Formats: sequence, C-alpha cells, structure tokens
Amino acid sequence: MAYSENSVVYPAADLANGGQIFRELTRDGSPYPARLAVFGDPVSHSLSPQMHNAALEAQAHEFQYVRILVTTEELGHALADLAEAGFIGTNLTIPHKQAAFEFVDEITDQSRLMGSINTIAVIGGKLHGHNTDGPGFAAALQETLQLKLHEQRVLILGGGGGAGRAISVQCALEGCPQIFVANRTLEKAEILSEQIEESLGKIITPISLIPEALENALSSVDLVVNATPLGMKESDLSPLPDGLLTREHYVYDTVYSGGKSALIRQAEAVGAKNANGLSMLLQQGAMAYKIWFDESAPLEIMKVALSEATGSKY
Repeated sequence: MAYSENSVVYPAADLANGGQIFRELTRDGSPYPARLAVFGDPVSHSLSPQMHNAALEAQAHEFQYVRILVTTEELGHALADLAEAGFIGTNLTIPHKQAAFEFVDEITDQSRLMGSINTIAVIGGKLHGHNTDGPGFAAALQETLQLKLHEQRVLILGGGGGAGRAISVQCALEGCPQIFVANRTLEKAEILSEQIEESLGKIITPISLIPEALENALSSVDLVVNATPLGMKESDLSPLPDGLLTREHYVYDTVYSGGKSALIRQAEAVGAKNANGLSMLLQQGAMAYKIWFDESAPLEIMKVALSEATGSKY
C-alpha cells in the first residue's frame, strides 16, 4: 500500500496479535508503519487520513494514519490492542465517542463534562481520552467567521448529545452571554442544562425543536449552530423552518458532507454570513496532532489536503 492511498479501510481484527499488518505498510519501498487511526462505523467517509497523512509527511514523521472499521462490539478489544500494535493514538467517530469512556485509563475533566472523547493518546501503554470538539469549534468560528465565541449569544441545534453537547459545554466554559440548546428530545437538553449549572454555574436554556420555540430563541441570538446530522445528505431538510433566519445572524453548520446543506442555503438566501464544518475538522485535527506530538500542526498543509479531498475551495 502506498502512503498516498487514503481510501483503504482496515477491519478491527487487523489490530490483534500485535497488529503486524500495520507494521508492514510502506511508502516508496521504505517501511512506514501505521501509528495513528480513526475508529468508526461507518468510517470510509472520513477525511482524516488525507489531512493527517499530509501533516505527517510534511513534518517527516515516518508512519501513517489509517481508517479502521470498528463495530460497537469490537471497540473494547480494538482499544486494548492499540498499545501492543504500536499505535501512538486514534481518533473516534460515530458511534464510539461516548462508549469509549469505559475503555480508557484517563479522561480530562473537560471531556468528562462534554460526555464524550474523540481523541486518544497512548502514553506508557495507557489510554488517555480527550475531546477536541468544543475547542475545535471555537477555533473554527474564529478562523471562518472572525467571531470570538465568548462574545456570542448562541442557539445550538441538536446540542443535547455528541458534538452538540461538546459545543454547548464549550459555550458555557467560555462564558457566552446567552445559550439556547434545542434538542429533539427535550429531556436530554434539560439534563445537560442541570449538569452545566451544577458544574460550571452557567445557565443554559433548553428548548424543543418546534417552530415557536426556535423563533423565540432566534430573536435574541447572534449565532446559530447546527449540530444535528441534517445536511449530511444533499436531500436533507434544514433543522430550521424557512423564514426564521435574518441577515444579522451568523450560521455555523458542523456538517461538511453532502454538498451545500439546506441550512447554508437558507443563510445565503437572507445574506447571513455562514460556514460549514470543514474548518472544525481541520482545527480538531490540529489539536489532536498537538496532543500526539506536542508540536504545532502544519495547518496550511492540512487545509490544502482537505480542499483537494473534497474537490472544493476550503
């Protein structure tokens, strides 16, 4: 396998028995073993290998980042096999961000409050869990829309779990003056609200995804964040009813696949400044790189790799 072939997906079984297959990967006839990965199910859509392999090559790290298909049932064994297989770490995507909690040795306090981890570092044979979703979002917001998160009044759509929960917690940590969390299951948003108030002393307002509640919230926020899966397919509807956005709003859609989402089209129709989740993926990747290597990531090189992988301007 060549270093530049970023489409291959390996089964979790390849990690067993020391992960010999990953030790034998080559680039240009020289050994370049796999030492980093992304675990997910599905995982073939992930752009992380393109981004990270470009960074590894630029910084002369002589190993690779690969995709590994890991089912829910396989997660514990796959994580346990990481150290023996010689891995430095892994990223986690759907459906493993919450489930991985029980299989790691250390978790940052921030990750625990966010309720998930998406980056694992192997240190001295132990697994250390981190969450870069929240900080990555804040950095992406600054990069693409030139907004400082702590100054924004925010409505987070789908903020009760997953990346949405991490973003909600990040907003609370940074002291946003107003935070609305809209969730299909209102109870999830209410539980998160109670936990944030207890842990951080910050009030967030849980609301349901019904037009009346959304319209009321939108009248008093600056920034709208989509953390629902809506938009992953081009045929998906927007999480917002038509007619609620104005040109004064900023819109950040964490989705970056499926072309231009319906929410982004709504924002463009009224002249609202907007961005998609590709910048969040970049910033998360840069933060994971820093965790693994304790050195700054080559951000511009990673950005070019993402642009080439998506066939569009970043």
